[in-house]
Amino acid sequence: MADYGVEWREHRRFVLSTMRNFGLGKVTMEQRILEETTFICSQLEKNNDTPINPQVLIHSAASNIICSVLFGTRYEYEDKVLSFIVNSFKENAEVANSAWAVIYDTLPMLRSLPLPFQKVFKNYDALKKHTRGIVAEHKQTRVPGEPRDVIDCYLDEMEKRGTMGSCLDEERLVMLLLDLHFAGTDTSSNTLLTAFLYLTTYRDAQVLCQQEIDSVLGERPDVSYNDRHQMPFVMATIHEIQRLANIAPLGVFHAATKSTSLMGYHIPQDTLVITNLTSVLYDESQWERPFEFYPAHFLNNRGEFVKPEAFLAFSAGPRVCLGEALARMELFLILVTLLRHFHFVWPKNSSKPDLTPVFGGIQAPKPFFLEVHPRKRKRRIMAH
Repeated sequence: MADYGVEWREHRRFVLSTMRNFGLGKVTMEQRILEETTFICSQLEKNNDTPINPQVLIHSAASNIICSVLFGTRYEYEDKVLSFIVNSFKENAEVANSAWAVIYDTLPMLRSLPLPFQKVFKNYDALKKHTRGIVAEHKQTRVPGEPRDVIDCYLDEMEKRGTMGSCLDEERLVMLLLDLHFAGTDTSSNTLLTAFLYLTTYRDAQVLCQQEIDSVLGERPDVSYNDRHQMPFVMATIHEIQRLANIAPLGVFHAATKSTSLMGYHIPQDTLVITNLTSVLYDESQWERPFEFYPAHFLNNRGEFVKPEAFLAFSAGPRVCLGEALARMELFLILVTLLRHFHFVWPKNSSKPDLTPVFGGIQAPKPFFLEVHPRKRKRRIMAH
């Protein structure tokens, strides 16, 4: 959300190059995600045949993946630190998407009163304090030139540049880490939760995904990100879920850097510009069935995966989601692994699934329960 200036450009450039160096799109990042996926599987096996709300588990897993990149650590799902992080992000998102955020923005005289929006600042201060502690620990234990994670890379870069002519400093590092941590947790987890909701509702698509997964992976123990090229229906299903999830409907706010004209409208310099990504993702001129779950939107006549130009789930332009590559890898590896090992079933005697998301800057599906049943794959039966 920062102004488009030197500070913004330096930090975005730093993050993109650092994420690439730490295996974004490479085997090391793949291994981090697959490791976390084994912990998800273990948790799901414990809840065999009992309806569960997957929200906390999936938020915790997504937080752990981005934590491993930023801080070089992961937390056990029962860890109080992880619970504090996930709950703080969740509460802040809820308040930001509520009427209290509007009241805070429009009535400044109420900002000092002990109203629910104060919880956001309390949580944020606690998260900053926690993150500063991690940075301080890294300063004590790091070996210059041998970075373990994003923090070490940033500290190395600060040392290399010195104090002259650089926007990098420790306070900006803390803010950057919080930005990346929140963005990397909330968006991916809510997309995964939406995926479970749709795959549970549309069981035929779940079965077709599982058949394709079994056919491609065979006896191999793990999926690879490269396998996506042999799984067109899985890829189409994931992208259709992203389209309907519409996780960030207003994208990131922009502003006109200079006065301009667009389609007959005059837009003065510094005008706030809010994109409406919903209008593209549900455009009736671009999608055959814009308001339905229809994976064929992403398949051509030969059954090959294609991505239409109107698929802007990660936005576009200079502020396009910088975690797009990580998010794509997470969604594919986690969903393929879980669909390979489990059936996801709507609980008996429960009401009809509500696919309408909770509107907000970051949208989320309404809370739901599902049953998770281990799969008895045919190849195992044949082996016996």
